[in-house]
Amino acid sequence: MKANRSFRRVCSLVLLQVLFASVCAAAQNSALSPTNIFAPASTPARSVFRISSFVLEITGAIFVVVFSLLAYAVIRFRERKGDDEFEPPQVYGSNQMEVAWTILPVLIVIVLFLSTAQVIHRVQDAPPPPDAIHVTVVGHQFWWEYRYVQYGFVTANELHVPVSDPRRPTPTYLALLSDDVDHSFWVPRLAGKTDLIPNHPNSMWIDPYETGVYLGQCAQFCGEQHAKMLIRVYVQTRADFDRWVKEQQQPAASDPSAAAGSALFVTKTCFACHTIRGTAAMGTIGPDLTHLMSRDTIASGTLANTPQNLRAWIRNPDAFKPGSKMPVIDMTDDEASQLTAYLTTLR
Repeated sequence: MKANRSFRRVCSLVLLQVLFASVCAAAQNSALSPTNIFAPASTPARSVFRISSFVLEITGAIFVVVFSLLAYAVIRFRERKGDDEFEPPQVYGSNQMEVAWTILPVLIVIVLFLSTAQVIHRVQDAPPPPDAIHVTVVGHQFWWEYRYVQYGFVTANELHVPVSDPRRPTPTYLALLSDDVDHSFWVPRLAGKTDLIPNHPNSMWIDPYETGVYLGQCAQFCGEQHAKMLIRVYVQTRADFDRWVKEQQQPAASDPSAAAGSALFVTKTCFACHTIRGTAAMGTIGPDLTHLMSRDTIASGTLANTPQNLRAWIRNPDAFKPGSKMPVIDMTDDEASQLTAYLTTLR
């Protein structure tokens, strides 16, 4: 009997150690994740993190109390030898207990309600300061359009914003629109997810504290390639952001060596879907390509933006993103190379 008890104790300790190691490993992996919700880097995300932690602490305390009482009842009143010989004391109620388990949950719900309402008000009703950045985000199947209206240009898939100094915050306010179906803009380290609903403008704001690249995802199922509708937010120093804005405001570069590819862009009707500022291409169905090669990725984060990937994408977009609205264009290998050579000049 003693040997069995010792064996069970050893097994319990080993199990606890395994669980502890698993929790530590999960926490470490979460800390390294670029989409870690427990490492907020912006005021809205920090507010969401704090209220989440507060709710977790309260519900955790409730769990400990209930589990402790349950464990005590199971151990204290477990079946013993001779229990069938008499009937246990019958308890038919306690007014004090009934009042307690009615009032305490009501108070807990009120506290959670008021705390949540305060966070929602602080995030959703925050007035923009005079020097705030304003960007209109339009969700498409399956890519993102970013309109920097105050600066006079449009880009796609990679959002650039300046870092915000806590001593003098410079938030970026996003007006959220949808061109087709429901989408949802979610960058976990910067803010909670906010839906983009057709014919129903929405909004959110971010004020990142640290420079870097923050990753996100469309968080509302929007069709076949929902999983490949990725978000990349580039947080830059103010000087780098201003330099990027100045470059994006310029028209497309003109390179005489890529004249053949430029002509193909027109004859293959690419101009009907895409815009290249400074040329006759003024389409709005697909992403603006004016400074295509200034982006790190294409196809909304699906592929690295290299000439090889760009050429493969032009030849057969469905091979990488089935269901995308990018059509397969009939062209020879030489024409594909010429068109790719032209697009790689758009920096």
